[in-house]
Amino acid sequence: MSTIVVVRKGRRACIAADSLTSFGDIRLAAQHDCDSDKIQTIGKTHLGLVGSAAHTLVVENALQKPKLAADFSSRDQIFRTLMRLHKKLKDDYYLNPEESEDDPYESSRFDGVLVNRNGIFGIYAMREVYEYQRFWAAGAGAEIALGAMHALYDRLDSCEEIATAAIEAAAEFNNTTALPLTLKSVKMKRI
Repeated sequence: MSTIVVVRKGRRACIAADSLTSFGDIRLAAQHDCDSDKIQTIGKTHLGLVGSAAHTLVVENALQKPKLAADFSSRDQIFRTLMRLHKKLKDDYYLNPEESEDDPYESSRFDGVLVNRNGIFGIYAMREVYEYQRFWAAGAGAEIALGAMHALYDRLDSCEEIATAAIEAAAEFNNTTALPLTLKSVKMKRI
């Protein structure tokens, strides 16, 4: 699992992620992994996913296909992109959408957060999309990261400091989160 956060403060926003990959009880730390960065860049959007490690390469590959026409400019456009992505994941990458028979919709089986000049957003397995005003977190250490960001948001000046503290707190107290972290920032289009 992973811990990935997004923070918006003033005219800047950022995304930060830990670097640990785990397969059950096996841990793949950054020093053993040639590709430990969990933040993918699609155009001018930075995206981090949590769930199966298999999703990273599959989703990155699918989103870069011109026919998918990935658009992350608004909540509505992100939803439309996730709808097209879900179909492509099932048709071309053999996604098994079954999680629970009580689910109201098929699952894409990953959650995540993303940042671009238009805002910070959360995306969820049934294609839910939320836009956040200040910060959010996804993954195994999300509760710890959210607590850290809540405590520090008004005390620290930059989104980068807040995001770094959140990932550091999750790495300290969550067994599937580890440093080093990666971070990417953007200048916001609007406040």
